[in-house]
Amino acid sequence: MDIVQLILLITFFIIFTIFLFFDIFKRNEKYGYMAYLIALLPMNYLWYVDPGIDGVMSLNPLLAYLVLFILWSLCLIRDIWGVYNDKKSINQMVLFLILAIFIQLILTAILPEVYVAMKANNRQYWFFWLPDVYHPVTFAVQPWVNLGMLGFFKIMTVLLIFLVIVPLILDLKDEEVSFWVIILIVALFIIPFLYLSYVLLPEAMWVLTFMFCVVLFVILLILTRSGKEEPKPKKKKEKKKD
Repeated sequence: MDIVQLILLITFFIIFTIFLFFDIFKRNEKYGYMAYLIALLPMNYLWYVDPGIDGVMSLNPLLAYLVLFILWSLCLIRDIWGVYNDKKSINQMVLFLILAIFIQLILTAILPEVYVAMKANNRQYWFFWLPDVYHPVTFAVQPWVNLGMLGFFKIMTVLLIFLVIVPLILDLKDEEVSFWVIILIVALFIIPFLYLSYVLLPEAMWVLTFMFCVVLFVILLILTRSGKEEPKPKKKKEKKKD
């Protein structure tokens, strides 16, 4: 990375920081949520400069996704704090995160086709080029992967999904939610759980995903109400004896 590339990367991080702490400008505007989208700038630029010349000097493309997950986690921590202080909306938080994920997926399909060197150490899943971390048959870690970075990436993946799920669960606490709505909510989390299972234990990905779904289903059953519960009988007050 030369001095020009380094300055540009630092500039992207500065832009992200501006939107991450946008509330300090007291403009009473909701542009702070744009931080989820702005995080894609330094991430994809890292991915772009990472392969070097025609991929020969290729470094670890996992670094770009590790940086992205760290930036998204910072956004979620900020917004969760804002939700519990009645300054942020959990719906807006989730909406912008999902939008950012979709945009990033689109970029993973387009950028490597424009700049072929970005395919280095990545594998194509359908249209999307993602880090080739595990062997597709043996599930062994690929030789190019830095094990220390992979361990940190696993931690950040767990943290990211945890920061998304916990506020949603707490938001549903004591709310009237039907059985079928609970099943729908669990179904929406299948893809995040599938990705988490692949990162943690690829050889048992499907079983681990099923376990996560069952655990979430039980938690939602415990924390939510159907609205058809029988009211608790009132205790009769005993008359005081003279």
